[in-house]
Amino acid sequence: MGKGREIKNRMKAVGNIKRITRTMQMIATSKFAKAQQTALGPKPYTEALFDLVAQLSSGEAAHPLLAGAPNPDAPELTLLITSDRGLCGPYNGSLTRSAIKHLRARPGGTVEVVGKKGVGVLKFSGISVDQHHTQFGDKPEFEEVRRLADSFVERFLAGEIAGVRVIYMQYISAGRQSPNIMQLLPLEPPAADGDEKRSTNAVYEFSPSADELLDALIPAAVRSLLFQCFNDAIVSEHVARMVAMKSATDNAGKMGQRLKRQYNRARQAQITTELTEIISGAAALE
Repeated sequence: MGKGREIKNRMKAVGNIKRITRTMQMIATSKFAKAQQTALGPKPYTEALFDLVAQLSSGEAAHPLLAGAPNPDAPELTLLITSDRGLCGPYNGSLTRSAIKHLRARPGGTVEVVGKKGVGVLKFSGISVDQHHTQFGDKPEFEEVRRLADSFVERFLAGEIAGVRVIYMQYISAGRQSPNIMQLLPLEPPAADGDEKRSTNAVYEFSPSADELLDALIPAAVRSLLFQCFNDAIVSEHVARMVAMKSATDNAGKMGQRLKRQYNRARQAQITTELTEIISGAAALE
C-alpha cells in the first residue's frame, strides 16, 4: 500500500495548494476592485487638465516643458514600473522584455526602476540600474509620486536629462492590459483612445496670462500623468495576479481529480492482489 500512501500525501499537498491559491485569488480580486476605482477616478481630471494645456499652448504661449530638451546631449531617463512581488503571471516578464528592447535600442541613458522584480531582471541582463525606488509599495501615495515628478522636471530644466520615458503596464480594461512606453518629458498629452475625443466644447476665459497659467498647469499635468501610470500599473498587477491564481486553482483542482483516480486504481489493485493471495493460499491448503 506504499504507492497508495504516496498518492494520498500528494493529494493532501495539492489540496493545500488549491486552498492557498484560491485565497490569493480572492485577495487579488478585492484589491483589484479598489485599485480600479483609484485608477479610473482621476482620469476626467487628467483629461480636463490636458484640454486646458492644449488650448493654452495652441496660441503664442510656450513653455520649456513642452519644447525640446534644454540640453539635447544629456542622457535620456527611463523609468520602469514593475512589482515587488511575483505570482502575477506574465506581468513582469512583459514589462521587462519591453524595457530591455527599448534600452538596448537607446544605449547610454539613465535607468531608474520601481519594484524588486524589474531590478533583478535588468541586472541579470547586464543593464545597470542607476536608482531603485522603494518608497511606493502596493499603494503609491500622490505625495511620493509628486516628489518624483518634480525631481524629473527640475533635472530636465537644468539640462541633466534630455527627456523622461515611463515603461508601465497600461490598464485598458479588465481583460486587456498592455506594456506601454510613454514620453513624460517633454510633455506630450496622450492621444484619445478609439473614437473618444480629448478636446471638449467648453469655452474658457483665461486669467492671468497664458504663460503664467502654463507655469502652474504643466507641472500639475506631469504629476497627474505620472500618478496615472502608477495607478494603471497597480491595477494591472492585481488583474494579472487574479488571473494567475484562478488558473493555478483550476489546475490544482484538475490535478487533484487525476490523483484521486490514480489512488482509487492503486487501492483497487491492492485489494485485488490481496484477494488473489488469499484465494491462492486457500487453494493450496485443500
